[in-house]
Amino acid sequence: MELYSKDMKKPKRLFGNIKLFVLCHGLLQLTQLLYSSYFKSSITTIERRFGFSSTSSGTLSSLHEVGNTILIVFVSYFGSRVNRPRFIGLGGLLMAVSALMLTLPHFLYPPYEFDSVLHDRHDLCRAAANASAPAACGAGQEALRISASHRVWLLMGGAQLLFGVGSVPIQPYGLSYIDDFAGAANAPLYIAILFSVSVFGPAFGYLLGSAALRVYVDVDKTGSASHQELTPYDPRWVGAWWMGLLVSSCCLALTSIPYFFFPRSMRRQSQMNGTEATTRLEPEETKKQKSSLLDFLKMFPSLLVHLLLSPFFLMLVLSQCCFSAVIAGLATFLNKFLEHQYSASPVESSLLIGAVNLPSLAVGILVGGIIMKRAGLSLKAIPRFSVVVLSLSALLLVPVFFMGCSSQDVFGVNPPHATPSGAVCYSNCSCPEGGYNPVCGSDGVEYVSPCNAGCTNFTRHPNNTFKVQVYTSCSCVTDLQAQAVPGHCPNSCPHLLLPVMLTISFAGLIASLSHNPIYMMVLRTVPPEEKSFAIGIQFMLMRVLAWLPAPALFGMAIDSSCVWWKRKCGSKLSCGYYDNNTLRNRYLGLMLAFKSMGIVFLVMLGWKLRRTREYSLEKTEEGPL
Repeated sequence: MELYSKDMKKPKRLFGNIKLFVLCHGLLQLTQLLYSSYFKSSITTIERRFGFSSTSSGTLSSLHEVGNTILIVFVSYFGSRVNRPRFIGLGGLLMAVSALMLTLPHFLYPPYEFDSVLHDRHDLCRAAANASAPAACGAGQEALRISASHRVWLLMGGAQLLFGVGSVPIQPYGLSYIDDFAGAANAPLYIAILFSVSVFGPAFGYLLGSAALRVYVDVDKTGSASHQELTPYDPRWVGAWWMGLLVSSCCLALTSIPYFFFPRSMRRQSQMNGTEATTRLEPEETKKQKSSLLDFLKMFPSLLVHLLLSPFFLMLVLSQCCFSAVIAGLATFLNKFLEHQYSASPVESSLLIGAVNLPSLAVGILVGGIIMKRAGLSLKAIPRFSVVVLSLSALLLVPVFFMGCSSQDVFGVNPPHATPSGAVCYSNCSCPEGGYNPVCGSDGVEYVSPCNAGCTNFTRHPNNTFKVQVYTSCSCVTDLQAQAVPGHCPNSCPHLLLPVMLTISFAGLIASLSHNPIYMMVLRTVPPEEKSFAIGIQFMLMRVLAWLPAPALFGMAIDSSCVWWKRKCGSKLSCGYYDNNTLRNRYLGLMLAFKSMGIVFLVMLGWKLRRTREYSLEKTEEGPL
């Protein structure tokens, strides 16, 4: 019996170590961000597969913030009254279920169809008496497909809402648990390590996206011959976006299990030498009388007003909202920006983001935590330090405005060919509405489809009979050859892809130096008993003001630069062509606007701190001085 009790104490002793909790929480946040970043890396592919606009896809990518926002304040307030590790584990399992739900459209809906002269839906110019014939609608197949697209959006939106509910306890409970039991001297470094480990989640997510999007979307439904016509560089290609979601779901489930073995409280590390204290300390909040939900609802307005009336807390959180909006815009649409500006494939853009951009952020966050610990930045020094590094990162982005190319010359879309007389060459071809199968004419002009180029014949590739080598007898192509090859015309900017990625990555590294100092300011400018509640309010405001609206705002900015939409039955689907200069200026300009607003808030905070001695960053065992 004594031997049995000793064996029972071993797991308790193992899971009573705050360092192990930091490791487990880092892994859970890593897999949570792996899922989020993978979904964002696949967003342009999902757009193409189901016909979403950038506004719709941006809204979809941020819908998980709705469920999170509604519940996070209540969960945070009751953080000291529940078993925090267990609730984190339950939240992780709920996120795993929601990731699994996101794959359902792939298994429930028919295989992907694309315009091709090799399929039943011929895309060649066929002589007809009338002009371009519209697709049959009403109760036809196209109308049903559009209705199915709407149902897919609702299903995926529901899964995103469920994911938001599961993610509610992850950061508030995890951060407050570490801050309660890590000791005052070690908490900043542990939290910096936590964020540094977590930031590799997005890197792995984008790398996973790069691997999954190399595989054809319906590889499990159709034979290999059905997609041999397409390659990952073809504008019609759709990769296996659902594969990474299955991997993410498994990883979330596995990393959630250890939380069910951590105790509600553990021994707190000594402030002096990092060893564990000899007495077990409960969080200071748990020494207070437990209140009911009704009591909390009565106190909530006064607690919220008390926090928001603190100029330090308010300006810190508003600055974080501005910087979070920049991150949301980059995470959601950087892939699309690289694809349209520099002719990168989804595989290439995901690989570059995962291998270059995100690791630089991890380095910056870790170095920022080390600077925070070694330099001992005071409360007054942190805003000045943050303003300097963030201003430098903003200046580094300015050259990217000039590192791009104008839009390719597309017949009937961009001048000088978009003239009424230019439509004569394919006016008798009965081209299908919304047909999208880009070809590049031998005259250097791009056409939306072989039909729009007036092509009446084609030649198969000698080494692959499932692939078109060249389209011939193209009446709209003005040179003597009158031919067109599949795909977009070459872009003159691919050589700028790597310099742009390096510039954006270096700017991100410089900006992320301020992440941990700003975050620690929030923890140190509120009383200990309000810490969990303040973290909840912080994340609620960041979600309401940044993570929820920012992807939709960036999506609207991108959609506003669209010059040609794919259409079915009169309904506007995803964008086919953008004005590259407008896209680049609006996308980067919106990022710089948010970053400038955040810098202004930090300047105001620094000015306010010079006029008061109310707070100090140094933390004792009892809380902030």
